[in-house]
Amino acid sequence: MKKLLLILALATLGCSIPVQLTFPAPTPSPVPTETPTPLPTPQTTAEPGTVENPLILALGPSPRTSEDALGAGETLAAQLEAQTGYKIVLASPTSEEDLIDDFARGNTHIAMLSPFGYLLARENGLVTAALASIRDEQTLYGTQIIANGRSEFKPFFDEISGENTTNTEEALSQFNDKKPCWSDVASPSGYVVPLGLLNQAQVQVRSGAFLEGQPNVVRAVYAADICDFGATFIDARELPALETDYPDVMEKVVVIWRVPPIIPYENISFSTTIPLEMRRVLLRAFMDLMLTPDGKAAIQTIYGIEAFQPVDDTLYTEFQKYVEASGLELEALLIQP
Repeated sequence: MKKLLLILALATLGCSIPVQLTFPAPTPSPVPTETPTPLPTPQTTAEPGTVENPLILALGPSPRTSEDALGAGETLAAQLEAQTGYKIVLASPTSEEDLIDDFARGNTHIAMLSPFGYLLARENGLVTAALASIRDEQTLYGTQIIANGRSEFKPFFDEISGENTTNTEEALSQFNDKKPCWSDVASPSGYVVPLGLLNQAQVQVRSGAFLEGQPNVVRAVYAADICDFGATFIDARELPALETDYPDVMEKVVVIWRVPPIIPYENISFSTTIPLEMRRVLLRAFMDLMLTPDGKAAIQTIYGIEAFQPVDDTLYTEFQKYVEASGLELEALLIQP
């Protein structure tokens, strides 16, 4: 009876007084070590030049691709396919800046680049030179510093021997604090290389006048009323546009200094993502097509190239030194639409 009363009393108290029961913590079960799940391996892309992964041939940069250029591009792509067995499709970049971006994104593999566009693309490891454009049977051209023959400046270029007669610093120091006439802001021979030349010689010139064309630079130097000296390609004095109005231009406008041919014309470049052997096959195909009437016509229509020859990146070594010395940004020198 006493035991029953005790149990009832405890039950009654349990309804009004909180009771905390303590249980021993369970012993944790050992957790097995999980083997890390390996990251999925990216799927291998199809071989370049196949239907699944075609090579992309870019037309010349233009905001509006002409029907002629598009038709010539289709012809060239078909001819290259027939020659190489690679699948080739077309792209139409709106500017050279977009074209270089396309190389970076893998959206272009074959294209023509300006000298500055090529340097920028190569600087970023995107392209290698394949075919250099030829003009007047040359792949390179030079630049010269000219002045009025009645001016205070002394020529250090011998017209007979075709050689400079002193060192660069002595010849160009006479242009310190003088005003140049430049062709335009993206002209290799009429601005960029001559500016690099002057900077290399540590010659500080005044702000120049940009005259929108090399004949205009010769005219300004001839008249001696805009600037103290000018820069042109070799030899802008012989341009037909000057012959009638200035029959004595060769005597009145003298060459002070010349940089020998180091400026390249446009080139056809291949993406560095294309395997070397494929590049060789493509280069041979371009060379063969230039020997056919249809192939040559297509290349001329698309790129304006009359002839080209195989070339490697060393063609640009000297040119790059002058461009770097100019201090100008390559992006600002690209071909504008």
